[in-house]
Amino acid sequence: MHHEGSRRRTVPKAGFPMQKGEAMSPRDSRAAGAEAVEEQKAQNQRRNQGSGEPTAPPLPPSPPPPGPPEYPRPRLIFHTQLAHGSPTGRIHGFTNVKELYGKIAEVFNISPSEILFCTLNSHKVDMQKLLGGQIGLEDFIFAHVRGETKEVEVTKTEDALGLTITDNGAGYAFIKRIKEGSTIDQLKTVCVGDHIEAINDQSIVGCRHYEVAKMLKEQPRGLPFTLRLVGPKKAFDMIGMRTRAPKSTEGKMVNGRETLRLRSKGTSTVQEVNEFDELATRKVDDLLESYMGIRDVELATTIVEAGRDKKNPNDFAEALDSVLGDFAFPDVFLFDVWGAIGETKTERM
Repeated sequence: MHHEGSRRRTVPKAGFPMQKGEAMSPRDSRAAGAEAVEEQKAQNQRRNQGSGEPTAPPLPPSPPPPGPPEYPRPRLIFHTQLAHGSPTGRIHGFTNVKELYGKIAEVFNISPSEILFCTLNSHKVDMQKLLGGQIGLEDFIFAHVRGETKEVEVTKTEDALGLTITDNGAGYAFIKRIKEGSTIDQLKTVCVGDHIEAINDQSIVGCRHYEVAKMLKEQPRGLPFTLRLVGPKKAFDMIGMRTRAPKSTEGKMVNGRETLRLRSKGTSTVQEVNEFDELATRKVDDLLESYMGIRDVELATTIVEAGRDKKNPNDFAEALDSVLGDFAFPDVFLFDVWGAIGETKTERM
């Protein structure tokens, strides 16, 4: 029997929402909870969209639109032979003299330490063709390797022996010039192109040319000393095996007035040779021989580059000291070099 005003509870039919205050079965409770979670997610999403905040981790930025295609620079291919006779090899991918020797050695299956020096476009021991810091893009490289070792006893009869020393940029100093009528000129076994390996049995391999020139200058007059020399290998009957040098065309980029500038530090660059650089470098190289008993085209080129845009000798001296401080050039040499560079500029005007 029901009290007056009481309500009869009814069970809702499936598919109809529960009315407020009505009890739910466990199944209906789970369903309602799931709907509440989905509704909360929807509200959060609408709120985030309204505030501009992302609702998910940001996607990685899209790559920039592609620009014009980059065309790879052509490889510089150089042809090379051993000066005493060999097939022709092809080398590329070097930036300094040591790497060049390594490439040549790899082609001919020899050790880089076998190479004394290289000449350009001539297999002869021609110091006018000596490879320095620059290679013309069509130049043919001839590598001169170690040949006969000889020991010579020398006695200084005057302060200067009459030798001009240079080096190969890889640890070997050798004779570039012999002054006519000098002490060394009287010793016919000493030749241009000979590598000076030792003085009085003290190895000088790894010494720079100016260090070797200083050692020779310091030898006392009247006392004999010994030079151990290594001459470049001679061709003998292998001359007939030398193949004709083909003209290098693969990888050719520019005209014959441009060269590959090798640097002991940094990467090599292709440069256009101009008349000022040639004349100034030649004059500075002459001054190096006069003051220090050495010739070095790469060193002369570096000196010219340091002084090309300088306004006065003090600026030039500071620039030179920053790149070649180890040489400790005397002031009189610097002033003469500055004068030679200025003279060349005047001649070009």
